[in-house]
Amino acid sequence: MSAKFLRVVVTLFAAGTIIWPMFAQSYELPYLFSDPLRTMPGMIEKGVILPGDSAPIPRIVQKDFSQPLTLSEAVDLALSNNQKVKGAWADIKVQAGTLGQVYATYLPTINWSTNWTNDSQHYSDRRYKSTDTNRYTAQASATWRIFDFGGRSANRDAAENVLAAALASYDATLQEALAEVIQAYFDAMTADASLKAKIKDEEVAQSTLHSAREREAKGVISQSDTLRATTALAKASLDKNRATGNFQKSLAVLSHYLGVPGNTGLLLPSDLNELQSAVIENKEISLWLEEAQKSHPAIVAAKKQLEAAKKGVIVTKSAGLPTVNLSGNYYQNTRPGEAVTPSGARETTLIVALSIPLFDGFASTYKLRAAQADVEKEAATLADKEQEVALGIIKAHADTTSALQNLEASALLLESAQSALAVSQRRYNKGAADIIEVLSTQTALADALNERVRCLAEWHSARLQLLAKAGKMGRFAVTDTAAN
Repeated sequence: MSAKFLRVVVTLFAAGTIIWPMFAQSYELPYLFSDPLRTMPGMIEKGVILPGDSAPIPRIVQKDFSQPLTLSEAVDLALSNNQKVKGAWADIKVQAGTLGQVYATYLPTINWSTNWTNDSQHYSDRRYKSTDTNRYTAQASATWRIFDFGGRSANRDAAENVLAAALASYDATLQEALAEVIQAYFDAMTADASLKAKIKDEEVAQSTLHSAREREAKGVISQSDTLRATTALAKASLDKNRATGNFQKSLAVLSHYLGVPGNTGLLLPSDLNELQSAVIENKEISLWLEEAQKSHPAIVAAKKQLEAAKKGVIVTKSAGLPTVNLSGNYYQNTRPGEAVTPSGARETTLIVALSIPLFDGFASTYKLRAAQADVEKEAATLADKEQEVALGIIKAHADTTSALQNLEASALLLESAQSALAVSQRRYNKGAADIIEVLSTQTALADALNERVRCLAEWHSARLQLLAKAGKMGRFAVTDTAAN
């Protein structure tokens, strides 16, 4: 192979390694070119599919806020706009880039430089002959680490574990975002239903006062009954005003978790869904806890971080051990930092270098101590995360069990309160009951309406919260929940 042909090949290769990555990144070409070592997870291209779902999370969500906001729409908006979710997504890319840098240590590094040099030397003393040299110069070097004591391998394992932790952390962040928006959504639905109940309570109180005034005008009852009815109406109006404020605050909180401006006009569905078709899997609490310890993304992330910390100890230890590098150099017409040779010259070198660290002022000792302490820290973080997840599941399971039991009781309570008020109003209109009985049943009905709304919201919220706390929440779970 001629030297000229070799120079052309090497020059084209060097130019390609510089220009092609820049071109690939500028025009967002497929990952085959922009990610040659294939460290970027496939989910970056394909999207993320939550547990139980068949389609990935939509990346961009458009919502017509002139229409009522369903729970599934709220979930999509929250996952699309949540800044914590976006940060966790970016962290995956960061860790994939770090892993690529680690993989790159297994490959040789190649450098090439070339230039055209004009070297003119003119002397005032004519005894010395002036020179004018035009020469093409080139330098090439290649270095390849061929052996170490497990440092690169441990560093690779650590980087892979950190990337796996980032993936699991992203899943955990999704579950956390789901839990937040679900809670905010049902809080808003509860506040809305409570407001409607208070409005209805005010209407009933107004009707009672109107009836009392008519009876007083006829001389059937005393003025004290009318005053009691007036007081009841004032109390109902006060409760309605407070319910209005609570509803507005709940909408503001929901807007925050949706990632939309606070002044966005949110419309909620008219009623909570009375159907109980969406039920949770009937499992003992011990099974929920056992499955969470194995597969909950927050626990998986903590375990991967612990494994990465353990590999970090090996990396630190290997830094104080010998390494063997193979390097080669090619020089044409000059060496770096030297003048151009007066005549054409080529030089090649081949070097096998053994590097043995002898003393670094005990820096490696303290690096090792820090790495070992980091393992202890990650182990404590894992234990804390396991306890945190277990506590969340236990509370959510208890809330779900209680909410399910309260559904039937609240339905019976509401039915009996409605019947009692109807009977009392008929008795009062016929003069067989006093105002106190009517006001008492009226208050009981208002309480029953609030309890029914609260129980429905608690059931829907608790069921979904349990799935989220267990790390199994998906968009599938909200498609038939919350509202008609």
